[in-house]
Amino acid sequence: MMESCCGLLTAQKEPVPLKSIEVELEVRDHVATVVSTLNYENKEDKPVEAVFVFPLPGDAAVCHFSAKLGQTQIVAEVKEKQEAREEYDDALSSGQQAFLLEESQQSPDIFSLSVGSLPPGESASIRLEYVTELAVQADDGLRFSLPAVLNPRYQPQGSEGSSVQVTSVPASLVPYSLSLSARVSSARPVSKVESSCSLDPLQYLNTDQTQATIKLSAGHKFDRDVELLIYYKDAHQPTAVVEAGQASAKQGSLMGDPVVMVSLYPEFPQSVMSTVASRGEFVFLLDRSGSMECSLNNSKQEETRISSARDTLLLLLKSLPMGCYFNIYSFGSSFEHIFPKSVEYSQQTMEEALKKVEEMDANLGGTEILMPLRHIYSQPCIPNQPRQLFVFTDGEVGNTKEIIDLVKRNSGSHRCFSFGIGEGASSALINGLAKEGGGHAQFIKGTDRMQPKVMQSLRFALQPAVVDVSVTWDLPKGVSVTALSPPITALFQGQRSLIYAQLTGQSSEAAEGSVTVKYSLAGHPSQNQLNFSLKPAEDTGSTVHRLAARTLIRSLEMEEREKREEKDGVKKKVVELSVQSGVSSSFTAFIAVNKTDGEAIQGPLLRRNIPTTSMYMRRSHPAALQACSVRSPRVYSSLVRCYFRNAPLRNTHQKEKKSNMKKGLGLSKKSSWDVCPDTNGATASQSPRDPLLQLVSLQKASGCWQLDPALAAALGKTSEEVEKSNPALVNNEEWATILALIWLHGFKMDAKEEWELLAMKAVSWLRAQNALRVTDCVDAGNALLGSSVQKDALGL
Repeated sequence: MMESCCGLLTAQKEPVPLKSIEVELEVRDHVATVVSTLNYENKEDKPVEAVFVFPLPGDAAVCHFSAKLGQTQIVAEVKEKQEAREEYDDALSSGQQAFLLEESQQSPDIFSLSVGSLPPGESASIRLEYVTELAVQADDGLRFSLPAVLNPRYQPQGSEGSSVQVTSVPASLVPYSLSLSARVSSARPVSKVESSCSLDPLQYLNTDQTQATIKLSAGHKFDRDVELLIYYKDAHQPTAVVEAGQASAKQGSLMGDPVVMVSLYPEFPQSVMSTVASRGEFVFLLDRSGSMECSLNNSKQEETRISSARDTLLLLLKSLPMGCYFNIYSFGSSFEHIFPKSVEYSQQTMEEALKKVEEMDANLGGTEILMPLRHIYSQPCIPNQPRQLFVFTDGEVGNTKEIIDLVKRNSGSHRCFSFGIGEGASSALINGLAKEGGGHAQFIKGTDRMQPKVMQSLRFALQPAVVDVSVTWDLPKGVSVTALSPPITALFQGQRSLIYAQLTGQSSEAAEGSVTVKYSLAGHPSQNQLNFSLKPAEDTGSTVHRLAARTLIRSLEMEEREKREEKDGVKKKVVELSVQSGVSSSFTAFIAVNKTDGEAIQGPLLRRNIPTTSMYMRRSHPAALQACSVRSPRVYSSLVRCYFRNAPLRNTHQKEKKSNMKKGLGLSKKSSWDVCPDTNGATASQSPRDPLLQLVSLQKASGCWQLDPALAAALGKTSEEVEKSNPALVNNEEWATILALIWLHGFKMDAKEEWELLAMKAVSWLRAQNALRVTDCVDAGNALLGSSVQKDALGL
């Protein structure tokens, strides 16, 4: 007979104490303040401890945590992590209620929230607040992402620390609801807000449209992260915001002094930007773990992550300049490379690489990215060919900090461009790779296409590298400045650079200061200067101080991992800064204990793990699953059930356990650990190739096209029609290349970002041929294809 249960249940038929999550978002220009309220209710007949492991943006500054029990409000304090854990355990042991919030040791985008001793029939509301900067997109939108998906993170054998425990369920089984409302304000009008999720209409609050509200439509399915793209008119002007120090904090300290946040958008000379570098070593690193077989945007009908990556590599290889070098690596539990070392780009090497790319599937097992990175960095750099590394991954790794540290140690030898593919990609990993590698990060989610985002990054990679960056301040007498941000290592046209600094000393309210960023671009010295008032803004609260504290904490944490001898001293600095600013770190935690006089909570404490959405479940064997209890190690990979509060597992035990599990389940090293949601046995049918990719695939490495039946078919014509229309005395390759350019400009302008670079290469090839009768060719091509493209539009 089935056991009858009421209320929300986990997969193990256990009640879920978390009922709903309410999110209030306030966006001011490019900074967001997020307040999440988690509502709990214990419908069981025994007290429970609810443990919820969930994602947050990797660069968020978590700055407030409190609990409301009936009419009692308990505000948490930031304490050293071990001290906070002991206080939490002691409170539970003595029958008190306690609440603990802590950041994962391995990745700053995963948090664990423990709600301890919730008595039968009782409710609790947990309030969590963080601030974060919004990333600038290629189309000038500002991106806010509320992670709703947390896929299990692959923890390679031998990596440091214990893995993060994730209790996952498919999106359709998430047993709690999510609501989100946002208020957007700026000095400039809000033009629109877009999302891959369903939104209620934008409501303006004033006539000049500088303030607006928007809501997530009811019934969010948890099948994707909640992403908002916010657009302002006349976006992205350089700004500086000065925020007054807290009166209660000690003068001279970070929280006691004013802090300035400077946003710069460098504008490079057009003469430099119009030239594209013809040199470079381009190394592409592609994730081929099992989870890359998942659909790109959660729809069974759509392309998979790996197929989209293959199409993107085709565009990349066709867009590379002659004279550069390249190689392609792919990884899972092991890694492969197409060439033993980077080779010069030619028709032969391009064809060889494309043939291998066509054969690439998501069949290499787990997500072990350290091994191929170490191999790439061990290869000597090619003189006068700056190394540009492109990393494509769905970002589901447990050793994020190890990977980022490795990239930082090698930052002097390359630039790193990263791409997070699909829902649940780790923002800490993707942003960290680009930040420490002096490159640019992109996320491909919802209905995004991968190709335009990747081609934007290739344009950045082909820009001359900015070197010798320096920041100088000009401030009134008596005011000194302390930099809180790490030195700027990368500047890109139109992309924001943020600088935080502490201002110490006294000045009149009318005083002004200036900051100047100097740099060298393609041998040309350049600079951007911004003048600003030292008068503090009136309505920012402590937002700027908290973002500055978070920036400094992250820098110190990285320093602590690098400096073996001075570890304790740096860790002490992090703890002091975290406690002083009220911003979380990897060495501290938020702890709240209900110390009001009341009866001790009696009875055994039941542990309940709150599930998060996973876009796929790990592969496991049915017979083994039946034998697994809630507390048993999972049979899938090395994500052993190990909570943040437990001591790290010994690697020998972990390896032995994993090895035995794999033997028992008949899983080989190459088996796919990560598998996607069941598609009812359906396999993706071979859909006809996209016409744009069909045409692009025919382009030669030099930039030209050949006149052949394949080109005619891609243009939708017969070979006879194409050959007959060729003006007299025109070379076949020149005619074919002009036809391809007319087709791109006439029929694929909506995808211009994807083909612009390879079209520039085609135009350069035509110029080098001193092509004759170009005007006649363009007229004949328009007549053949039924278009009306002007010769000037082609760049000829």
